[in-house]
Parts: sequence; structure tokens; C-alpha cells
Amino acid sequence: MKHTYSVCPKCGQLIKADLINEDGKIIIEKNCSDHGSFRDIYWSDADMYEKFEKFARKGSGLLNPNVNYNTDCPFQCGLCISHQTTTILANIDVTNRCNMSCPVCFANARSSGRIYEPDQKQIYDMMTMLRSQKPVPCCSVQFSGGEPTVREDLPELVKMARNLGFVQIQVASNGLKFANSVSYGKKLVEAGMQTLYLQFDGTSAEPYMKMRGFNAYPLKLRAIENARKSGMRSITLVPTLSKDVNDHQVGDIIRFAAENRDVVRGVNFQPVSFTGRICQEERERKRITIPDLAKLVEEQTEGEIPADAWYPVPFVVPISRFLSKARHKNLPEMTVHPHCGAATYLFIDNGKIVPITDFVDVEGFMEMLDEAAEELDDNSRNLLTIGKVLSKVPGFIDSEREPKCVNVTKMLLNVLKEGESNVVQQFHRQSLFLGAMHFQDMYNFDIERIQQCGIHYATPDGKVIPFCTYNTLHRESVEEKFSRPYMPEKHEQRKQILNITDFS
Repeated sequence: MKHTYSVCPKCGQLIKADLINEDGKIIIEKNCSDHGSFRDIYWSDADMYEKFEKFARKGSGLLNPNVNYNTDCPFQCGLCISHQTTTILANIDVTNRCNMSCPVCFANARSSGRIYEPDQKQIYDMMTMLRSQKPVPCCSVQFSGGEPTVREDLPELVKMARNLGFVQIQVASNGLKFANSVSYGKKLVEAGMQTLYLQFDGTSAEPYMKMRGFNAYPLKLRAIENARKSGMRSITLVPTLSKDVNDHQVGDIIRFAAENRDVVRGVNFQPVSFTGRICQEERERKRITIPDLAKLVEEQTEGEIPADAWYPVPFVVPISRFLSKARHKNLPEMTVHPHCGAATYLFIDNGKIVPITDFVDVEGFMEMLDEAAEELDDNSRNLLTIGKVLSKVPGFIDSEREPKCVNVTKMLLNVLKEGESNVVQQFHRQSLFLGAMHFQDMYNFDIERIQQCGIHYATPDGKVIPFCTYNTLHRESVEEKFSRPYMPEKHEQRKQILNITDFS
């Protein structure tokens, strides 16, 4: 049993919670003195939970937190002094307007009756604050919403981010505007956008009819084709995974990504989170956790991607720590909670999917880097230690099983020798990233995950708020404080509906 804190799904107050192993599953149990007991599936596989727990890493947080006190976590997010992970990826909601109306959306101007849309000065201040974080400035930003492309000045915002020094600039989109225009994609690429974070729920009409209200699949295909024509070379497909809706298509989605890997660099599955009230029986029936996804992937790829190919996000921390000491430069560390997300890398060899774990001893490799990072404290021996590490790298790779289409040994050596973003990007260009991020809701909320979160929202009042806290506790108050009444324009709505209908 493990003790933590959670929130009451009805009143939102902080309450004690326990994580227990029950019939091979990790269950979260909690009791509110006013509203009774609640329980939910935290992780559906206790063995995988324990495997991921082994790779937990604690970060040191910010040296210059926005909030220097913490008497009421998670209600004083800022980031505060209790937060242990720097901002790995910053979300900036540039609008809550949208050109679609999806029932699973976090933010919708029509349903809230107000428009949240920070002006350029506010967004500049948010990005400046993120770039001022210590000891490591935030280097990745995602413009989100709503639908960020409804803002006419989005290219200007992207260019602003590039000029401020962000290394990775993403736009999270439903793809409608990209599907309507090649030139729009070109404009964003020229402004500095690196990655299109594309909502992508399946490879047939059915999932879109259920989740989006119409057949958006042709729209997605056109958006990807237009992105290709616009010179874009990095698309991440983002399926919101829901049981009995698209959980039977995870293998098809991965194969689709592999077939389009000239522009698609990864798939990041997001198991659905529950908003509003939902009974325990319904939650148990619909809840999908990361182990469920791993098993679905194994089954639907006929074992090509086994469940044990997945590792938690902090698994890669030894690479950052080794490079930080070797290059005498602070680098971002993925010290997020081990049960927030999972990932692996795939290679495509003559049509066959080959996970990196099939031919690389990834655990031995990370352990070696961990030990080397400790030795690098003595500057007089740094060159000797680095040389020893480089000489050991080939020993962790099974050359007979290594895909013939790539030279992973060379790529890993280049990453350790240079460690620059362009070298890391080269690795991503020759592989396919497969990830999962299970965002929390009021039922499975764990404060330890919040305090180690690495995906944050920046807000106009100078705060930086962890993703799950923002969407469960803070979004409504932030948007209310910085919003104006929603006044829909009929002609604009009609035009949007026509554009969508063109792809159905």
C-alpha cells in the first residue's frame, strides 16, 4: 500500500488516498467526510506499475519558482516550491474558440459562453517568463486551445517563440485549416513551427462519428497531405483513446504512422479522462490505463511491439545527466512521475516494425550512463570517462538484430558526442516515436503526479500550472478572469460548417 493525496470528485477538497494492489491491479481508494468513498483503477497491471516505479527520478524543480510558499497544494499552483520538475513542454492556450465542436474537448467558447484569448503582449510575457526559468529555460512550447489556427496572428506568435529561443515549437490542431490550405502550412513552417500535433482518432469514419460528430477522417488525410506539400516534416498523431470507440484501432493507427513516416514522426496516445459526474461502474467499464494500451498494441501488432517495449518517461534521465556534466551545461531532465506516461522508439525494416528494445539493451545502456555521470564530477578525469562510455556503446547493441535501414550505434554515439538538438532530431527522423500520456481526472487524481508533472500551462497572470491541475481545478477560474462574452458570428459559423462538410 502507498499513501498519497487526491481530491474529492464532488467538492474538490484535498483528501487522503491509498494506492493498493488488488487482484493484479493498482486501485486508488479515498474517502471524503462529506461525500463518502471513491475508488478507481489507477493502473490496470501491478507488475508494469512496479517496473515503471523502478525508474522514478526526483528533480530539483525551479530555482526561481513563481510561488515561494505552499500552504494549500494543489490550489496554489504557480509553479510553487513543492514542484520537482521544470517545464519540459509549456502549453499556451491562445484561444478557446474552435472551428469544430467535439464532446471530448477541454475548452469550448460556445459551451462556456465566453472567449478566452490572450493578446500578443500577454503571450509574449508568458513566453518570456518560461524562457527565464532556472536552472533550465523552458525550450519547448505548444500553442493550443480551443483551435489555435482560428487566430489570424498565429504565424506571428510562432515567429515570436522562435525569436525568444524556443527549440521546439508545436501547434496542436484538429487539422481543418491545414486541410483547406497548403499555403497556410507553409506560412507556419516559415515562421518557425517544427511540429504539427494533429488530433487523429482512427483510420476509418466510425471513431470520428462518435467522438467528433462527423466523419473527420478524410479531413485528416488531406491535412497530412497538405502538410507534406507545405514542407512540413514533423507531425505527431494524437489519438484520444476511448474504450469501444477506437481502442480496436491502435494497431492500425501505428501502421498508418509507419506508412507516412516521411512526415509523421510519432504517435502519442491519450487515454480519455472523465469530466463531470460518472458512476463507478461506468468508469470501471470505460477506464483505459497505460498498461491496457500496451497490451492492445501488442495484440494488434501481432507481438511486433510487445508490452515490455514500453518504459516510463524518466527512464531517459541518465542521458540528460550525462550530457549535462560532459558539456558543463544544464539540460532539461524528464523527471516526471513514472506513471504519467510511457514511450518507446520504433524502426521500420522492410515493412516490419522493430522496437528499439529488440536489439538494444536499453536498461544496461542507461545504467552505464548513470554510473558515468557520477564519475564526471571530477573534471580532471572527464575525457577519460567520456572515452570509456563511447567505447562501450557498441556492446549494448545486437548488430545481428539491428535493422539494416539504420545505424543506431552511430546515432547513439553522435548523441553522446555532440548532444545538440539537431543530432537528436536526426535520431527522431530515422525512428518513429510511440508514446502515451494519461492525463488525470478528479477520480484518479494523485498529488505526487502533479508535483512531478513536466507539462505545464502558462497563464496571463504570470503563473505556470501543471497540466492535470489546470484542467481539473484551475481552467475555469483562469478563463473567467481573462475572458470576454462569446458573441458568435453566424456567417463565420456557416463558413466553418461548409469547410468541414467538404471532407465528409
